[in-house]
Amino acid sequence: MDTPRIADAVRGLRHVFLHDMVLMASIGVYPREHQARQRVRINVDLAVEDEAARAALSRSGVGRDSLERVVDYEALAEKVRTIVGAGHIQLVETLAERIAEVALTDSRVVLSRVRVEKLDAFADVTSAGVEVERRRR
Repeated sequence: MDTPRIADAVRGLRHVFLHDMVLMASIGVYPREHQARQRVRINVDLAVEDEAARAALSRSGVGRDSLERVVDYEALAEKVRTIVGAGHIQLVETLAERIAEVALTDSRVVLSRVRVEKLDAFADVTSAGVEVERRRR
């Protein structure tokens, strides 16, 4: 996946991501898709306020080495797994939107870009899916 640049020291943003997460999902509008789970690949890219970049710009030093000061990508991965496992979803668009919205619940996340791909939709296509982007208002 060719992801546009998100990290930006001047704007005080870091890029937090989950790439190529492959899960089994109950997803799709067709009857055959209601009967069997299928592989989906999920990519999540977040623009996150970066206190260390802001500190470096102001010459006040780097922040402390603590999980509380960053977006925890392990917790994000678990949220994605929970959304996928919560039951049947008709559209890949709906799945992508749900993931993007849950990522924005962390007040430090200013942008959430999510790509969801069905990997077995067509025999002659690597993947089919959607990418959405949501910004904090």
